[in-house]
Amino acid sequence: MKSSLKKYLGEKVKVIVDRPLGSKHPDFGWTYPINYGYLPDIKAEDGEGIDVFILGVEKPVAEFEGVVIAIVHRMDDKEDKLVVAPEGKDFSKKEIKKLIHFQEKFFESKIIK
Repeated sequence: MKSSLKKYLGEKVKVIVDRPLGSKHPDFGWTYPINYGYLPDIKAEDGEGIDVFILGVEKPVAEFEGVVIAIVHRMDDKEDKLVVAPEGKDFSKKEIKKLIHFQEKFFESKIIK
């Protein structure tokens, strides 16, 4: 895992949402059951902003400010993801795994808290 991501655990971040809840994936056509976006100031292995799953927000949003509660480490992909939730809200590893399964079912990943 990119150890540099661990320093973001517990940090407040601002997420730009490019795939709001209810939107369709541009290539694969599945619907996003949660808001999904990126942190523009933190680059991932692909040179783009690090991807973020947003939990605990039940409506589509364009931006979101929350706290990094976990890292999704992908063993079979070059990119790890962050999990962000509203300040003061937390999810167990089991809850996170269930909520992000729509995408992570295609990868071998583990949740790091």
